[in-house]
Amino acid sequence: MLRCLVQEHPKLWDELLSQAEFAYNSMPNRSTGTSPFHIVYTKVPNHTVDVAVLPKCNSRSAGQLVEQFTTMLQEVRLKLIESNEAYKAAADSHRRQRIFKPGELVMVRLRRERLPPGTYSKLGRRKVGLFPILQKINDNAYIIDLPANFGTPSTFNVTDLSPYYPTDDAATTLSAETADPSMVGES
Repeated sequence: MLRCLVQEHPKLWDELLSQAEFAYNSMPNRSTGTSPFHIVYTKVPNHTVDVAVLPKCNSRSAGQLVEQFTTMLQEVRLKLIESNEAYKAAADSHRRQRIFKPGELVMVRLRRERLPPGTYSKLGRRKVGLFPILQKINDNAYIIDLPANFGTPSTFNVTDLSPYYPTDDAATTLSAETADPSMVGES
């Protein structure tokens, strides 16, 4: 928004920041259906700021204003809850639950940000392993028995783990000491 406002004068951004903030807070939000300004100040913003000291008084109109404000806040909360549920449903439609047990063998996806600088290769393997699961932290995180020379923490999100399916019925066991660190894909 600031880029659009400053255009050819990027050094004037600090002078236009308040205008950008006012414009942003005046626009209706997709989740709440109303503007942040309306939620906080209970009315649509004026184009010129009026600052006035209100006297202490007990009036029926003030009570009605409080009731309207309370009702509006409840409606906003309900809209936010509905919106969050819709976002969650959309995100959950792409998820699949995977539960691993300690001792189970998995393949690990090592992302670039997890590896020490200079060890990531675009052409290297994306999944390495077989590594046994040492401990389940929760349904979303596991501690893997990685060799110390991998240089990455051993806690992984479930999205970075793939179950290992052996090609035959023979039992497969593997420990961290026998793992080959060259499988990371050094350049």
